[in-house]
Amino acid sequence: MFAVFRPGKTMAHLFGLLLLVALAGQAQANPRYAAIVIDAENGAVLHAANADASRYPASLTKMMTLYLLFEAMEQGRMTLDTAMPVSAHAASMPQTNISLKKGETLRVRDAIPALIVRSANDVAVVVAEALGGSESAFARRMTAKAKELKMYNTTFRNASGLPDSQQISTARDLATLSLRLMKDYPAYYHYFSTPSFTYKGRTYRSHNRMVQNLPGVDGMKTGYIRASGFNVATSALRDDRRVVGVVMGGRTAQSRDKEMAGLIDRSIGRATRVARTSGERLVASTRTVAQTVTQPVQVQRASQPAPPSPVRLQPAVASLPAAQSPTGDNLGWAVQIGSFRMPEQAQDRASDAASRLGNLAQARAAVSEVEISNRKLFRARLVGFEEKQARNACQHLSRQGMDCLVVRL
Repeated sequence: MFAVFRPGKTMAHLFGLLLLVALAGQAQANPRYAAIVIDAENGAVLHAANADASRYPASLTKMMTLYLLFEAMEQGRMTLDTAMPVSAHAASMPQTNISLKKGETLRVRDAIPALIVRSANDVAVVVAEALGGSESAFARRMTAKAKELKMYNTTFRNASGLPDSQQISTARDLATLSLRLMKDYPAYYHYFSTPSFTYKGRTYRSHNRMVQNLPGVDGMKTGYIRASGFNVATSALRDDRRVVGVVMGGRTAQSRDKEMAGLIDRSIGRATRVARTSGERLVASTRTVAQTVTQPVQVQRASQPAPPSPVRLQPAVASLPAAQSPTGDNLGWAVQIGSFRMPEQAQDRASDAASRLGNLAQARAAVSEVEISNRKLFRARLVGFEEKQARNACQHLSRQGMDCLVVRL
């Protein structure tokens, strides 16, 4: 009896086998490797390899330090001009640092770029002590916040990412953190694309070559210690699609960046296809501004299964027209400008965004009160768009230096 040869099916099986062999070889050749890419709009996982395996986060840790700093600013406990004292412990931190001295003070407006651009370990401790009293106490708050954000496999022991065998995370958890930074604090996201900053007459340039060299990449953070290898969290926007990726365990910064570039190139196409075939298009949504809505957290698919987190919405702030419930799917899109501690801040930001659009779109500014992580904030949006209009409007605002997100209502 003769076997029937089917070239198409045989080649497909052969290709699949070769792919499995290649992936297995990669894992064996580099046991520290882990990666994930997520569609930022609907949380769909576009690529995953060892995404839930424990890894050392290195300086990606500083993203959580920044998250808690942004939270303190939104709650009014800190401002850009808050001066934070430098302790002996902070001044003793090894490179990389900005050579802070005991007894000095550091303003928040200098701390943010120092953490992102320089990845300064001394600055991380200054922030930790200002917010938590001590670095160890702050690390416990970091871990508690991680669990609150559904980062179930993450434990922090310090604010910088310096070596500690008990400080662990996963590619999936760090992607979750990246998404939550963008979603919860969009007004501060622009800091993650800062190419350089100057402090005390010295200019520091970013370690993140992805932002400078890869089209569409507009943030986030790099990290390295010997135990972790080279890590990076990256956000990219191309063809109206945003993805967030994390690569961990690179052998060199160059190989890590090359891996991330390839994952982004492949995943952007997948994100577009998923969006066309899926009914889910959620970044952050509200049905109307005067009712309670139970909605999944934006990063739900990127984290371990958990019940949806309720978000309670209050009536829109007076003096701005409330967002009306869309009459059909076509106009159920909005441009989110940010969430602010005071309604006046949200109102000013929404009005500014509307004025920047000019005649580009007939946008309506809307402000709604929301609860995020048990804190009351005021969310500024422009509403009344079709999808394409919303994307065009957000691109127009981005070109003018204003951060925004396209959301489906």
